[in-house]
Amino acid sequence: MKHPSDAPHSIYGVEKWGKGLIEVTEGGEIGLRNPLAPDAPAISLPGILHDLDQRGIKSPMILRISSYLESEIAHINESFRDAITRTGYKGSYRGVFPIKVNQQAQVVDRIVEFGKQYNYGLEAGSKPELVIALAHRLAREALIVCNGVKDAEFIQLAILSRKIGFNTVIVLESPKEADTVIEVYKELGIEPLLGVRVKLTNQISGKWEESSGDRSAFGMNTDQLVAAVDKLRDAGLLHCLKLQHSHLGSQVQDVNDVRRAVGEACRYYTELTREGVPLTHLDLGGGMGVDYTGEKKATENSINYTVEEYCANVVETVAYAMDEAEVSHPTLVTESGRAVVATSSMLVFNVLESTLYDAPNGPKAEPDDHHMVSDLAAVHGYLTRDRLQECWNDATFYRNELRALFRRGYVDLRQMARAERIYLSLMARIKALVASEQDETDVDDQLEKLADIYHCNFSLFQSLPDVWAIDQLHPIVPLQMLNQTPDRRAVLSDITCDSDGKIDRFILADGVSPSLPVHTLPEDEYYMGVFFVGAYQETLGDLHNLFGDTNVVTIDLRADGGFDLLHEQEGDTISEVMAYVEFDPSDCVAAFRKMVDEAISTGTLMAKDRKTLMSAYRDSINGYTYYE
Repeated sequence: MKHPSDAPHSIYGVEKWGKGLIEVTEGGEIGLRNPLAPDAPAISLPGILHDLDQRGIKSPMILRISSYLESEIAHINESFRDAITRTGYKGSYRGVFPIKVNQQAQVVDRIVEFGKQYNYGLEAGSKPELVIALAHRLAREALIVCNGVKDAEFIQLAILSRKIGFNTVIVLESPKEADTVIEVYKELGIEPLLGVRVKLTNQISGKWEESSGDRSAFGMNTDQLVAAVDKLRDAGLLHCLKLQHSHLGSQVQDVNDVRRAVGEACRYYTELTREGVPLTHLDLGGGMGVDYTGEKKATENSINYTVEEYCANVVETVAYAMDEAEVSHPTLVTESGRAVVATSSMLVFNVLESTLYDAPNGPKAEPDDHHMVSDLAAVHGYLTRDRLQECWNDATFYRNELRALFRRGYVDLRQMARAERIYLSLMARIKALVASEQDETDVDDQLEKLADIYHCNFSLFQSLPDVWAIDQLHPIVPLQMLNQTPDRRAVLSDITCDSDGKIDRFILADGVSPSLPVHTLPEDEYYMGVFFVGAYQETLGDLHNLFGDTNVVTIDLRADGGFDLLHEQEGDTISEVMAYVEFDPSDCVAAFRKMVDEAISTGTLMAKDRKTLMSAYRDSINGYTYYE
């Protein structure tokens, strides 16, 4: 894959996907720009890592940028405000953040802090999330929207919270849930603030299509909706039903899907109004996407609209539908999660070592070698640009034949070792010739099978679960040496003992590639960054091979080009992850000590070695789960 460009770093497409937040500095390093201080110089990300390392904070780590979170919240709220003003819309906007997208305390606390000026609220999809939401002092007009399956205890807490000033909306997901609300109301004697979730028939396109349409998991169809409304009317609670919720979908790729879904939601809203339901709020759920690739197209990891365009489409569509139906403009609510937090976090890790699939020099065949070893070595003699494909074919044929001969016992170990080394030296020359060509060759795609493996200090399953589970793409780029042309291509392997623990799809300037351009590893640390991981990745990770949470650092970018360390959360120790899987670390220490003492009794261990062995065990059990 060719990447003609004046600047070596342009192959990574940072200027396409970086959103003006990530750029390459003149020194060839990834720099972070402060959106709240546009004139401030970019701050070197490797420089931040060096500073944190001096403070004793090591990679791998999740690095959260508080400034990015504040900027995205402002961007969405102000874009809705501007669209409302421009359209002449007669309602207002009240966004809520869905806690499930990132439940980390440092994230939720800052969202509440930054969102207060916009009356920004929270969405709780479970009882634990409602408990979290109620622990925050929200703005007076902010909403807490309760979605998901709810038991009586959940509903009771939501209703009671209104007594201390929370605008807690219970969104009914089914007629049965309406029955539970009615029962709890009769016990408490306190009126609830209610919403109703309506399934739209419109189905979005792309990876998340099943999150929309009438086969989606949550909400009511038209028949169930009417039944729920009748139950509330019979119970004398219809006047409590103020909000209609209709989820547009997740990571909506195409802005036209937004228009269609909002239009259908408006039809339900106006019809419910005609039924006598005193609705005041229209909640359009989540769906605002993130352009991970920078393509600006309606593809699985990109979107064909901006935040401003999304907001304008929503406001204009609702305004037109309500005016046509002669219904008052409702307060607009959205539950954007991914668009709020994705850009605010990045995963940073160091490369530990590499497995290379070429070699600078190859040995000569020896007189007693099988003739195919000599035939393989002879390819060097006619390897030229115009015979690249021929030489690739010959080298591959001889290598495969020799491997078959080795398996059948006709070639010994040392002959096979020489053959493999000769083959790798041929691959090095072929790679060099291909790299010097300006045009694509047929050999380019074949060389992707010989990409190196860079072994990296992270767990895919813990820190990037969506990359493993659903082929989510995130921008990945080396953090340094970007003013030098990459001389190798690699896939990234994590340190779990699992063949699935690798990344082999990468966003480049000219599309998605099965390998990443990288540099020969320097003597100093070589860092990689995975960007836009703030949505879901910090919450969904598992304990594969008992690799726990990484260190987490929250920083704020200053206007003078520096940064402030706001918070540090140390990563899990081995003893902590053992406890997660029901092992008592103290019991393990006691069991190990018993075996050590038995070894001393039998004479297989010297008594003087007991202290060293026990210290090593205790140091490990209290240490970081990642490579140190």
